[in-house]
Amino acid sequence: MRELLEAVAAGELSPAEAESRLRGYATTGAGRFDAGREKRRGVPEAILAAGKSPSEVSALTRTALETAGHALVTRVSEADVAAVAEEVDGEVTVDHDERGRTLVAQRPNYEPPTLDADVAIVTGGTADAAAANEADAVLEVMGVDAERVEDVGVAHLGRVLDQVERLRAADVLIVAAGREGALPTVVAGLVDTPVIGVPVSSGYGHGGDGTAALAGMLQSCTVMSVVNVDAGFVAGAQAGLVARAVSNARGQSE
Repeated sequence: MRELLEAVAAGELSPAEAESRLRGYATTGAGRFDAGREKRRGVPEAILAAGKSPSEVSALTRTALETAGHALVTRVSEADVAAVAEEVDGEVTVDHDERGRTLVAQRPNYEPPTLDADVAIVTGGTADAAAANEADAVLEVMGVDAERVEDVGVAHLGRVLDQVERLRAADVLIVAAGREGALPTVVAGLVDTPVIGVPVSSGYGHGGDGTAALAGMLQSCTVMSVVNVDAGFVAGAQAGLVARAVSNARGQSE
């Protein structure tokens, strides 16, 4: 503890970083940031921007950068992105995905992990891209460069069948689909790898808010897992945990 106090006094360590090392989290005016979650759980702490003010989002992003070296922010608005840009210094890299509504920031000395695993994100159509992009951002932070297999909706089964070899090559699949949500079920029946279904709120009329896709996936005849409507973050984190286990197993077998 004395070393931490001396480092803070010398300006070598911020109070937030010292607190995170002692308690596992850092306290800010916008709430607590769980800096130890990534090491404890294997999933990075994400800052959910929805429901927070831009100033609260930027303050938590700064704390994440100070304590973890990087920040993942989901469901951001343009105002949130602007506030973060004003808050961080010029050496911090900021990657904003407008469609996925994610923001990933990294300090120059941060070294992201790299996992030896193949993850593919599959979409039925362009309308599924927002949830898919959110999942992709989580996987990137966890050390996975995911492959995208897009526009293979079941309206024409040939679009899925001509991608079967790519699907079977993956260690884990995230499959996002709206409307009736049939695509993950079809894919799960064609591969021997874990499939994570993401129901998307695309459609119209009865069940068009994603509830029809969710119900269809929950009733899947083929074995798969399902996350909540538009929950790209949860799907990405789950796939990342599978990828980490695969990567660790491959490392041990070498």
